[in-house]
Amino acid sequence: MGKPAVSRDAFRGLFAFYAAKAHHDHKLEGEHCLLKLFGSAEDIPDSLLLQWSDRVELLGSETVGRLMEPRARQLTDGNARYDHASDFLHALLRDLGQKVQ
Repeated sequence: MGKPAVSRDAFRGLFAFYAAKAHHDHKLEGEHCLLKLFGSAEDIPDSLLLQWSDRVELLGSETVGRLMEPRARQLTDGNARYDHASDFLHALLRDLGQKVQ
């Protein structure tokens, strides 16, 4: 049996963490966007969560963190927008896929 996919709640926690940071830094636009992604994370398809888990396992958490940090910073600063949490996750998976190749 393979490793289970990351839980939606764990992924939602990521958005909550960055939203709290944006709030602390008085970056209201970024906070609003991150809270929107937090809410939409309930509807991330299982297949994306499984892909995320597989890529993290393959590349390691440090590599994934280095690739994810700039995208999260763009969100926090209000310089990036995603309509849904799965859009953000698709973008991360593209970045991780390029690192694998």
